[in-house]
Amino acid sequence: MSLRFYDTSARQVREFAPLREGCASLYLCGATVQAPPHIGHIRSGVNFDILRRWLTHLGYDVTFCRNVTDIDDKIIDVAAAEGVPWWVVSERNQRAFTWAYETLGCLAPTVEPRATGHVPEMIELMQRLLDQGHAYTTTDGSGDVYFDVTSFSPYGELSNQRIDQVAESADPGRDKRDPRDFALWKGAKPGEPSWDTPWGRGRPGWHLECSAMATKYLGPSFDIHGGGLDLVFPHHENELAQSRAAGDGFAQYWLHNGLLKVGGEKMSKSLGNSLLISKLVEKVRPVELRYYLAQAHYRSTIDYSDEALYEAATAYQRIEHFLTRAVEMIGGVDPATEVPADFAAALNDDLGASQALAVVHGHVREGNSALTAGSKEQVAEYAGELRTMLGVLGVDPLDPQWAGGDEQGLHEVVDALVTIALEQRQAARKRKDYTAADTIRDQLAEAGVVVEDTPQGSRWNLRRG
Repeated sequence: MSLRFYDTSARQVREFAPLREGCASLYLCGATVQAPPHIGHIRSGVNFDILRRWLTHLGYDVTFCRNVTDIDDKIIDVAAAEGVPWWVVSERNQRAFTWAYETLGCLAPTVEPRATGHVPEMIELMQRLLDQGHAYTTTDGSGDVYFDVTSFSPYGELSNQRIDQVAESADPGRDKRDPRDFALWKGAKPGEPSWDTPWGRGRPGWHLECSAMATKYLGPSFDIHGGGLDLVFPHHENELAQSRAAGDGFAQYWLHNGLLKVGGEKMSKSLGNSLLISKLVEKVRPVELRYYLAQAHYRSTIDYSDEALYEAATAYQRIEHFLTRAVEMIGGVDPATEVPADFAAALNDDLGASQALAVVHGHVREGNSALTAGSKEQVAEYAGELRTMLGVLGVDPLDPQWAGGDEQGLHEVVDALVTIALEQRQAARKRKDYTAADTIRDQLAEAGVVVEDTPQGSRWNLRRG
């Protein structure tokens, strides 16, 4: 099956045909850094990281641009409330997002531009729109520049709206011709950051930023634009309108991930239900949190609960358990060159991660049967294919991202201590002191160490969740 995506703009699944053979260009709307990241923010990062990994596995040379919106109304408001410069808020939270992406195994983007570093490109885009009659400056001397929505007849097509259905812009404006027009540039206000333009000092509008950054790094036309479903309107609608009105082809495919809710409500700071990544990785390991986010189809809605998170962690541990035993039997596992055909078919069909994981767990079951049968050749085959599939999903337990570092060192210390206890338990069993043996096992269980007796001897794992 060829690679296909659900394209929001076409409202149907389309075969992927890149603009340049063998290359794939991807722009993802990244963080607006007014606060630390919660799980809803990072879901998008994980979903599009899997897309990027799959494109790479298929042989595409991927250019991945993920922007940072480091100036907007909310950032200014937070800075004013804290009594600090706006850039203090931006820098602090951008570092928190970078940490979260890295902690959950998201590969670094090819380029990660900040909005404030691309004002010249924004000025150039505004000038093109003004010259072609798609934008106007206000007559009140405020320095505002607006996009004229009525000048672009396809406006509303991305979000499937007619122009007469479009709601008024959230920006009240100071001298707008039409309430639906949106700000390209906001004239300077006292105490706010501002930059020089031919129309006066001010700061960029949110929508303008992404168009300028996407086309600078990916060209006037590129393959895929991604982001959360909540960005379709007005953000992506406005990006598309201003870019196409200026003469750029812009994105050929629009992919949107579903939202993450809590108790049926959208995650938001105002609702008080934000689950910060820094807190969630205290409940489960980062790789288990990534697995939780990856297991659902990217376009589906996730309704978060601790129970679902712990169930995902348990499912991941079954995969991890098999690979650990496989390494013990055959001494090492190299990833296979290719993935199974049914796994590839699942991801080629609009990134069907849940179907792909069904293939993964099927391999775990078959692999466990091969372990029981003592078939090293079959164990190596299943384990090798598993590593390749899990690598595409970014959750390979044997990858240095998850297998190394401080946690590995801690595991070695715990392993040494547990081994002593297991040797004492084995000695008690040999002398038929089963009460003492059971007591040692129960004490380990209370400490969170699960002991499994196998024909090859006793082995242990940490209980999580």
